[in-house]
Amino acid sequence: MREQWTQAAEKPKRKWWKPTGPAKIAIAVLLTLLLSTGLWCLALGPSGIAMVQTYLLARFAFVEPDADLEEATDKALSAFVDGLGDRWSYYLPAQRHQETIERRANSYVGIGVTVDSVSREEGLLVQSVTRDGPADKAGVLAGDVITAVDGVSIAGEGRETASDRIRGEEGTKVALSLLGEDGASRDVTCTRATLHNASAQGRLLDDKVGYVQLSNFYSGSADSFQAEVDALLEQGAESLLIDLRGDPGGYVSELEQILDYLLPEGPVFTHKPRWWFKSVYVSDENCVDLPMAVLVNQHSYSAAELLAAQLRESVDAPIVGERTSGKGYSQLTFPLANGGGAGLSTAAYCTGSGHSLIGEGIVPDVELSLPEGAALGGEDDVQLKAALELLVADGG
Repeated sequence: MREQWTQAAEKPKRKWWKPTGPAKIAIAVLLTLLLSTGLWCLALGPSGIAMVQTYLLARFAFVEPDADLEEATDKALSAFVDGLGDRWSYYLPAQRHQETIERRANSYVGIGVTVDSVSREEGLLVQSVTRDGPADKAGVLAGDVITAVDGVSIAGEGRETASDRIRGEEGTKVALSLLGEDGASRDVTCTRATLHNASAQGRLLDDKVGYVQLSNFYSGSADSFQAEVDALLEQGAESLLIDLRGDPGGYVSELEQILDYLLPEGPVFTHKPRWWFKSVYVSDENCVDLPMAVLVNQHSYSAAELLAAQLRESVDAPIVGERTSGKGYSQLTFPLANGGGAGLSTAAYCTGSGHSLIGEGIVPDVELSLPEGAALGGEDDVQLKAALELLVADGG
């Protein structure tokens, strides 16, 4: 009995299963996924989880297997951002997101025109033409109305898709039918090209008024603006008229540079992010020491509003035009996994003294609207004429 016990005691013990290399990897991945899922659940909350559940149900349980989930996702994301109740936040589908990136780089493929799709029933009113661009070379003028693209009328509802018709690949041609300010019709052909938007365009007007039109605050706009103003100063400009009509705004960094370049020493911009401390930006003593005036309209947004307000606050520059929108929030565009982008308001901003434009905008010193169909800088530009009168009177 003793011998049998000894033999039984010496039998090898049963070992637990030890995973092999591939099994170890699979277990690690599974545990990571479980941990990640738990963290995502905490981050998303019930509402976020419900959105993910709905997508998965649509993908694996919906009766139509060929349903366009990309379109459904685009609509859902757009509706979600709209549901935040902030008119300045937005969702961009993949193609529009890419186009926005190119536009904000001040480089794009097109013919070089800025158009107004609302003012004229006959088509698109050309507000400005890029110097030496395809449209300029073809003879398109500010004040023209584009009535047809490649022989297809864009009157009425056709205006909504007209800009897409004009866009195209570099090197291809587009035929435009134009209605001039004199009422005469003509046809031109433009060859699409990659254009680098200079942002600012300036010229010396009568009475030595330096006029600068700033179209946006995107990449390179501060350098472009400063170069135009410097050139006007060399030509003998004795006052400065800054045209911000139709300017959608842009980057805070470009705005800061322009404020510092134009204005004397003092606070010029206050920024209040949600997750960081308030910042107050201060201009140095170097400035453009000339009388100034500013042109704005209802389409002057964001950085354009702030620049106009700060010019009035710092150097008493009069403002002429239409009441602005009253934005007061800055956005960051976050890239998404589907190629789209979510632009969310992440900070509030105000003038150097702390004055906010949210909900009130800028009330011009001379409130004046353009006649219907009038082009910026054209013969009927009563806003420009009123601003010039103010500058000439101040200079006198």
